[in-house]
Parts: sequence; structure tokens; C-alpha cells
Amino acid sequence: MSSEFDATPGRLDVVVAALTGAPRADVQRVIAAGGVKVDGRMRRKSFQLHGGERLEVDLSAHAAREPTGAPVPIRYRDEHLVVVAKPAGVVTHPTAAGRGDTLVDRLQAMGIPLAAAGGSERPGIVHRLDAGTSGLLVVACTDDAYGILQGQMRRHEVERRYLALVRGAPAHDRFTVEAPLGRRAARIVVDRVQGRAASTGFEVRERLSLATLLEASPRTGRTHQIRVHLQATGHPIVGDRAYGGAGDLARALGLRRPFLHAWRLAFDHPISAARIDITEPLPDDLADALARARGDLQP
Repeated sequence: MSSEFDATPGRLDVVVAALTGAPRADVQRVIAAGGVKVDGRMRRKSFQLHGGERLEVDLSAHAAREPTGAPVPIRYRDEHLVVVAKPAGVVTHPTAAGRGDTLVDRLQAMGIPLAAAGGSERPGIVHRLDAGTSGLLVVACTDDAYGILQGQMRRHEVERRYLALVRGAPAHDRFTVEAPLGRRAARIVVDRVQGRAASTGFEVRERLSLATLLEASPRTGRTHQIRVHLQATGHPIVGDRAYGGAGDLARALGLRRPFLHAWRLAFDHPISAARIDITEPLPDDLADALARARGDLQP
């Protein structure tokens, strides 16, 4: 049952916790589950209230639910961490827009312990892949591993490589895109005034008649970074409807999502320091699309 309040100034989660008397951690779960609306709209926990907004709060929205979902392929596992092959279409963790079927849910349903340090909604999550992106992801099982892996990510010590099929033919076999990124509503855009620095290296793996297979090496970890950087070059990822990759070619190749796959992940184990280097082949839908592209299909 929802209650309504007039907001006071401050962060949304802090204000709701003060108004309801609920622990802030519970309020954050309520917000992530979509149980708080500001003037009829869901907002992030860090949303800044000016005061006077109408808050609708349903504290039952964070009620515990049994983790569910199909198991995900495990490529490496020990007591400290797990490396999984995330399927396309699976969100990494719950968001303010809803929970749904997430990687976190699936791992918990498999009985894999996840580091509490990641927070109640994203336990163990060190980095993310977009819902439409498949491939390798490392998840921490202990708080110690989580902290060390987070540091490795910040220092760019984790090697992440992606395969992307893009429209057209880039002029150079190797090139780097350095373009700061910012958010405009739900979209990420190149923003050279207020954007955060972002850098991605690219290397041509195969040139085809209508498309090019690239290997991408992000040197920073911004949201949608590879996708937006490729759009900025005029060579969007085939199948990426959000960033210019939809159209006849995507349909001809049978693509229902962006051709973007995290195929390699390499890092030093956070506890033993042993080198972990894992590769993941293209899933069937992308392998089929690449085979069609190699057959010189005309859209």
C-alpha cells in the first residue's frame, strides 16, 4: 500500500528514509524496485529533491523474492570469484526501472555467494555488460576480492576485448577514439564540454563487402562507450538500434541485437595474483550473422 508525502530538499533516498523511518538500505531497495515515485515518475536514489515534490512510497516493493532464472555458463570459479558468460538479453543487475530477470538473480539461484560489498542490488558486480551484449564478466564472491578487482578496474589493469561488426569500412586498420561521453536523458552522447573522458582502441579483424569485424579494447569503462564511439566514427555496430546500426543490413544478417560480444577477459587473480586469461567464442546468433556477412549477402 502506497503512502504519499510532500518532499523536503535533499537526496531522494535520504529524504524518504527520514519521512518513513525506514532504514536507508531498505529505502534504496524500494527505489531500485520501482516503489518510489516523484511527481509520478521513478527516479534514481541520488535524485536531488528541491522540496515540495509529491512522493509516492510503497515500502512493500522491496519484499524479498526467490532468486530465479536459468543457470549461466561458468568459465572459471573459485572461492573468491566467478567468471561467467552472460547471455544476451540478460540485465546484469536490478535497476531503478525494474528487476526482471537479471544476472544477479541467476547467480543467486545457482547458489553462488556474491560479495555484499557490491550493495544489496548489485552484490559482487565489479563491471557490467549492456543487456544486449553477450560475453565474459567477472563477479566477486568475497568482499576482499571485490575491493581488489574494483581497484584493478580503476587502474585499467583488467584487459577486456570485444568483437563488434560495424557498418562500412573504417579507413585505418588500427585507430583510437578519444571522445568524452555524457548523458542526455536515456542516451549517451559525445559531450566535449561536460562529458567524462573515454578512450577505446580498435583493430580491424576482418574486412567484408558491407561490414567490418573489429576488435575493441576500451581503456575506460563508460556506459555504452564502444557503441557511442563507433557511432561517432560513422561506423555504428550492426543491429544497434539505439546508436545508428538498424536497417537493411541488420535485417539481412538476422540480427535482433547489437553485434557486440565480450570475447576475452584477462586479469591477475585478486588473491593469488595468478594470471587468468579466458576467451569466449561468438554465440550462435552472432556466428550465424557473421557467416551471412561473409557470404556477401546484399541487404
